[in-house]
Amino acid sequence: MDVKPDAARELRLVADPTRARILRSILESPDGRVLVGRLAEELGLRQPTVSHHMKALLEQGLVHRQPDGRRTWYSLDEGHADRLAELLRSPGPAAPADPVLERVVRDLGDRYRGVFSRETIERYVRESYDLLAERPSAGPRLPSLAAQFAADRLDALARPVPSSNSTVPTVLFVCVQNAGRSQMASAILRHLAGDRVRVRTAGSDPAGEVRGSVLTALDEIGVPLAGEYPKPLTDEVVRAADVVVTMGCGDACPVHPGRRYLDWDLADPVGKPLGEVRAIRDDIERRVRELLTDLQVAKP
Repeated sequence: MDVKPDAARELRLVADPTRARILRSILESPDGRVLVGRLAEELGLRQPTVSHHMKALLEQGLVHRQPDGRRTWYSLDEGHADRLAELLRSPGPAAPADPVLERVVRDLGDRYRGVFSRETIERYVRESYDLLAERPSAGPRLPSLAAQFAADRLDALARPVPSSNSTVPTVLFVCVQNAGRSQMASAILRHLAGDRVRVRTAGSDPAGEVRGSVLTALDEIGVPLAGEYPKPLTDEVVRAADVVVTMGCGDACPVHPGRRYLDWDLADPVGKPLGEVRAIRDDIERRVRELLTDLQVAKP
């Protein structure tokens, strides 16, 4: 029985450089099929190595096996061919993933020199990559999003204990998908407060991308999203927050002493017509303005 892997499993399999080369050779072959022996010769690999990887791809249902007398042809499984073609032809998380992540680790090592060890930085970079790879629609942006996510988490880790003396409070907005309510709230607060407030977002079960209706609703009032993206909720961002605002995520948010917790009862904009999304946006803006007043941050 064929096993139909989800997008996250496909990403992990294609991220292996050897398997990516094998799949790409099948994709680029004139008739869409290959023999293991010829493939080994083409890629400069030992035939047992190619057979080992082909077996793994076959077990996961990504390739199809077709006996032909004493020969066996392999082709991409029809159910996954289009998705694999997209992954393999994109500059995303296939073969370039490891070199890109090594560069991210090196760059962040320069940024956090004297703050974190290289081992800590590498752990956060690779963990952030894996967390985002489990979500749909990361695609070609996965390495750059992983770099941004790792940097956000390291920034939070560098400030583990909120201080009442801090002139720049940190507000964390959490909803389920981190693609609607929390993104609107963070964008509006960031737009109104500038650098007077540090703003973060997360989701208990994040989606692949921010909803188009949310972007439209924000554009209508001149509020940029500023490169934000859905991301998983991690412990260090909660620890670093002065105020945690939850929006329908239930008990998913960890509770730490010394933080102020607010729960905003807001409708979920997912699947709603634009008119209803606008009403949710306006409700969020009202609450954000009240929160900003309550924070009493100094104006520049």
